[in-house]
Amino acid sequence: MSPIKRRQFLQFAGSTLAGLGLSQLDLQSMGDRYARVLAQSTPRKLALLVGINTYKNAPLKGCITDVNLQQQLLIHRFGFNPKDILILTDGQATRQGLLSAFEEHLIKQAKPGDIVVYHFSGHGSQVKDPDCDFSDCLNSTFVPIDGILPEGFPQQPGAVADIMGHTLFLLMSALQTENVTVVLDSCHSGGGTRGNFQVRSRSGGSQLQPLEVERAYQQKWLSQLNLSPDEFKRRRRAGVAKGVVIASTKRDQLAADAPFDDFFAGAFTYFMTQYLWQQTANDSFTSAIPNIARSTTRMSFTSQEPLMELKPGSSYGNNPVYFTNEQTPPAEAVITQVQGNQAQLWLGGLDPDSLAAFNTGSILSVIDNQGRPQGRVQLESRQGLVGKAKLLDAVQPGALLQESTRGIPNNLTLKIGIDPSLGNEMNAAKSALQAISRVEAIPLQQQEVHYIFGRMTEAYRQQLRSHAASNLPDNGSLGLFSPALELVPNSFGAKTETVTDAIARLRPKFKSLLAARIVKTILNSNSSRLNVTAAMRPEGTAETIAPAFTIRGSLTQGTNANRPPSIPPGVQKLPLGTPVQLLVSNNESSPLYLSVLVIDPTGEISVIFPNQWAAAEEVTLVAPGQMLKIPDPSQDSFSLVAQEPKGVAEVLILASRTPLRQALQAIRTVALDRGYSSGPVTLDASGQVNEPAEVIDRLLDDINNDTGRGMGNSNTVRQIETSQLAALSITFEVI
Repeated sequence: MSPIKRRQFLQFAGSTLAGLGLSQLDLQSMGDRYARVLAQSTPRKLALLVGINTYKNAPLKGCITDVNLQQQLLIHRFGFNPKDILILTDGQATRQGLLSAFEEHLIKQAKPGDIVVYHFSGHGSQVKDPDCDFSDCLNSTFVPIDGILPEGFPQQPGAVADIMGHTLFLLMSALQTENVTVVLDSCHSGGGTRGNFQVRSRSGGSQLQPLEVERAYQQKWLSQLNLSPDEFKRRRRAGVAKGVVIASTKRDQLAADAPFDDFFAGAFTYFMTQYLWQQTANDSFTSAIPNIARSTTRMSFTSQEPLMELKPGSSYGNNPVYFTNEQTPPAEAVITQVQGNQAQLWLGGLDPDSLAAFNTGSILSVIDNQGRPQGRVQLESRQGLVGKAKLLDAVQPGALLQESTRGIPNNLTLKIGIDPSLGNEMNAAKSALQAISRVEAIPLQQQEVHYIFGRMTEAYRQQLRSHAASNLPDNGSLGLFSPALELVPNSFGAKTETVTDAIARLRPKFKSLLAARIVKTILNSNSSRLNVTAAMRPEGTAETIAPAFTIRGSLTQGTNANRPPSIPPGVQKLPLGTPVQLLVSNNESSPLYLSVLVIDPTGEISVIFPNQWAAAEEVTLVAPGQMLKIPDPSQDSFSLVAQEPKGVAEVLILASRTPLRQALQAIRTVALDRGYSSGPVTLDASGQVNEPAEVIDRLLDDINNDTGRGMGNSNTVRQIETSQLAALSITFEVI
């Protein structure tokens, strides 16, 4: 995706605070507490945040979380005064309520040079556009809580209380400042559910038209802005009215209302805010949006790509996000309340893959404005993104927190969703799955699942074909889908197979997928203090196609000289048969112990380093300043080649100060049992020795931090310090 895509989005595309542990009293207190410290007299920073879950038809679950994600980010990361952030949720977000809030809070208060943020999370739709700005004569809308479909739709036409993109253009035009950021986490394509995701779109089309009051409202603003209908049409066809507009997805893609661990959120909003919590310097719009796209394209059902449009003729893409020069260091969390030796935390900076490692036993460091440690807190529980912690040192509300030690549970499980395509066999599938150790069977649309067990149907086949999938299994066959209903390669059997037989066949794969789930929980490229870099390149070339590095580790050393070069956004694609080489550099002043794993598109794990199985444990040791090449042409007799099956694969690089004795011994046992003296080894569960999850558990035992013992949780979690481990990931797609 190019950094900026020209697209006429606005013209064409279109309570529950208590549940998150934040009451109105908390917010008022927060505003009083932080106003003097965070709020700046000039420019003023105003935000209107809208989130709607309780639609009459097709309710959503993550939009209120989106509002809280944005609110906490703007306050603690970008210095907004809580009193200057207006929030509308559910019943407050009627058509009239939303328009009045935009006028009163933003238009009437914002002065030239002020900063304005408008965020909408909810359903999008489309209505008939009499001006036919585009060939389909449809204009995108934002669906308020009272945007209910008329009776008889779609057989009969009717009007809806939606807010048109044309109207938003006029509202933005009325703002006196150019420093405007509009974020739209909705879509107008598709609808309903896809796998374990809800689509943020309500039905629409040429059978719907806006209410007459909507047209009258537009005429009022045309008069106040002294715009003729022709000039209005010319301007909106040229581009957006002010600042920057960020849409969560392309026009033909679906915006995901997605489960993350034990809460729901907009996929785009969560990834965007989590990314911004982690930035070490002011990031521009042009830089940030493609980087955020790397995350959304990896998890969403249509490779959800956010889009950005700038005011025509402007260079606003080079401005820092939200037009704000943030001054705070990167963080995983912030302290929102303190009572005695207990604190409440907002954990909006946590990576979604590592959420399970932040419940009990994790320790976070309190940092000052320069990122220097000032104290510690120990996490005792987490619900959603709200944590309860014990203060190990005296701290104040508003203090930012960085990860020091994460607590990875010993009993992590693989969550398998039960697809409705199983019909009356759903109970049999649940029983068979739950008979497998560390596998949970879960109904869809209730919480996060890692994979879906289901039957190939004609509807699924058509959906997969629309996304250019090929070599599809027979209708009626049983296998595994991703949470977004993408096929897991090599997981489907014969169409005559029973549910219990299919689950028995997949038992080894479940063990491999569980191992991959466990090891991904370790990934800490944002938070590790070790200075390690990695890159992948086609063998025999100097072209870097996928870099990875530890952000805080390189900053700790005071130099970015060893970072790999930047690459275009998106998952890198490797044609079948491409030989590649992995480069890993230890930029520390002391040796590190290294292990490199590859998770292929089927979920199987292979160990590509170490790869000399008759050697001593020092084979994993990488000296200070050493660059390791895998394979190394001077000593290795194997090659790494992109091969079947096609799909997304991942390289995991684990560098530890601790010797990897137990893991090395477990892998060596597998290799020697198979007659290997050198070369990569696949950790599958088809044999009787060392199931993949057991090998990964031993790896965690190797890097478990003993300093956490004695805190009452060492029997249930493995504590891993950021100063002891670097775990990096490189993702690529075999095509």
